Amino acid sequence: MGPQMKLSGIRVLDLSQFLPGPHLTMTMADHGADVIMVEPANGTGEPTRAMGVKARDGTSVWFRNIARGKRATALDLKNPAQREFFLALADEADVIVEAFRPGVVKRLGIDYDTVAARNPGIVYCAISAFGQDGPLRDKPAHDLAVQALAGTVDLVKPAMPNLVAADMAASLTALSAILLALLARVRTGKGDYIDVAMFDALLAWTPNISGGVLGRDEAPVPAYMRNYGGQAMNRLYATKDGGLIALAGNERKFCQSLLATLGRPDLVDLAASEPGPAQQPLIEFFTAAFRGKTRAEWEEFLAPLDLCWAPVQTLKDAFDDPHTAARGMVLKDATGNRHIGPAAGFRNEPARPDFALPPYVSFAPLAWKPR
Repeated sequence: MGPQMKLSGIRVLDLSQFLPGPHLTMTMADHGADVIMVEPANGTGEPTRAMGVKARDGTSVWFRNIARGKRATALDLKNPAQREFFLALADEADVIVEAFRPGVVKRLGIDYDTVAARNPGIVYCAISAFGQDGPLRDKPAHDLAVQALAGTVDLVKPAMPNLVAADMAASLTALSAILLALLARVRTGKGDYIDVAMFDALLAWTPNISGGVLGRDEAPVPAYMRNYGGQAMNRLYATKDGGLIALAGNERKFCQSLLATLGRPDLVDLAASEPGPAQQPLIEFFTAAFRGKTRAEWEEFLAPLDLCWAPVQTLKDAFDDPHTAARGMVLKDATGNRHIGPAAGFRNEPARPDFALPPYVSFAPLAWKPR
């Protein structure tokens, strides 16, 4: 066995696919958990094996960044023998993650009550679009539909959401919940059942934009909101050459720094006004000013200022940025393929990603690694 890691000895069965569940179980694998992916026995397995851009070795980049360090077996859970094999693994597991539609695991005979009757210490996490109960329980949905119903698409329409926020909010919520349940199990000896809805997780991410809804019972007007361009010092501005500069902080010291340098200290108080129409004169001033120089010229001009700002980079720019490399957010394996690194840094027992990927194997008779 290798050096001790934070989740060494923790055993995880992952029945989920695509992003929320696989990403959280990959994070657990990065920290030493023994994760077995249970793939559908359909000849393809985890759908992301065949989705998206492929690296030069033919491997999906998406799959590489949700499946590293895991093992896999493809099971037909309607087959009694293969279902019993799964339950035997579950008897010695610590965590099960599933992302079927509500009710499917019950029909398959691998639901929490069935598993917990055999293994009371199991932490069983169900991730779904809308949860295990409620009027939308059985509605099929991926990220976009969840965001549409959660109100976050309305904030950016007619543009599409730029990140799968519901997927990733659910992933992080589920990971947090699993770790909380494992911590509680140390005290109680008992596991738990966790119901994570993408819809709920996304709503939980809205404290900074739900003021009008919860405080005045009003639908938000994005053009009048700080986060969506209604505040002059929190907005994108086009430069002379078509680039974009983001002003991203409205603290008074930032306003004073920028406006004094631009020769308009008289506008500082205007920057502190409510987002929306009151900010329009300052927005117009900045719009005209930023069109007067190229992005590179603005980067040189703004660099010495005490100011919250950034040039708008492409995703490639971000991954190529020296800061990204310094933070270990891009890792290379022995064959030169690049991977997204772990986001949480630990002084003791840091993550150690294992870049090995599991092959698709129909009904592989896997056993748990020794604890």
